[in-house]
Amino acid sequence: MPTPESEPESERPQRLLPPEGTPGPSAGAGPRTTPLPARAPAGRKRQPSGDEARERAMRAAISAIAEKGAAAVRMSDIAARAGMSTGHILYHFGKKDRLLLEVLVWSEADLGTRFRQAADEAATPAEKLALFVRFYLPRQPGDERYALWTQVLAQRHDDAGRQLLAALSDAWEERLEAILVEGRALGQFADVDLPEFVIRAVAMLNGLSEDVMFGRPRWQHASAHTFALTALERELRPTPGRA
Repeated sequence: MPTPESEPESERPQRLLPPEGTPGPSAGAGPRTTPLPARAPAGRKRQPSGDEARERAMRAAISAIAEKGAAAVRMSDIAARAGMSTGHILYHFGKKDRLLLEVLVWSEADLGTRFRQAADEAATPAEKLALFVRFYLPRQPGDERYALWTQVLAQRHDDAGRQLLAALSDAWEERLEAILVEGRALGQFADVDLPEFVIRAVAMLNGLSEDVMFGRPRWQHASAHTFALTALERELRPTPGRA
C-alpha cells in the first residue's frame, strides 16, 4: 500500500476523481468601468473554493482519521482541522459512510500525480525504481496515508468498494511493471518474469510497510527503503553474457 514518500514533505480507479476546479473570474472591462467587489463583512473568514477547498478538506480528513480512527472521527473534527465549516465539509464528502473511500481515492490520485512528476524527471529506469520504492513505503511509524489504507481495508466493502480498492492497488503494480519493461528494453534490467516479479516485489514492500508502521526496532538504525531497493536491484541485475 503506497504512501507519500514519500512526498518531498510537502499520489490512488479513479472512479471517484475529484471534481474539476472552478474557473476563475473573467477579465473585467477595465479599472474605470469594472465595479469594485463587495467587501466581505469584518471578522468573517474566507472559505476556500474549488480544488483548494477539496485539498484542504482531504488533508484534514487524513490527519483526523489517523489520529482518532474512522469510527470516532466526526465531520466537525475535520472541519476544525481544515479551518472550514462543517457544512462545507459535508458538501465535499456527503455521508460519513463514504468518507474513508473518498479520502483514499483522493490520496491515491494525489500521490500518483506526485510520483509521475518525479518519475518524469528521472534519468534512468533505476532511478524510477528507487522513486517507486520511496513513494510506496511509509516514511515513519504512524504514517497518516498508510494508516488510512489499513483502516479502509479493515472495513467491510460491497463489490463496488472491493473493485475500487483492487483498482487502486493495480495502478501501483502497473507503474512498477512499466518501469521494469523500460529497463529491460534498455538492457539495464534482467529479463525477469514480469507478473511474478511484481507479485513478489509488492508482497515484500507490503511486509516492510507493516514493519515500519509497527515501529520494529530493526528499522531504527537501518533503512527499509535501502533494504527493499537492494533486494529488487539484485534480482534485476543483468547476467553478464546474456542478451
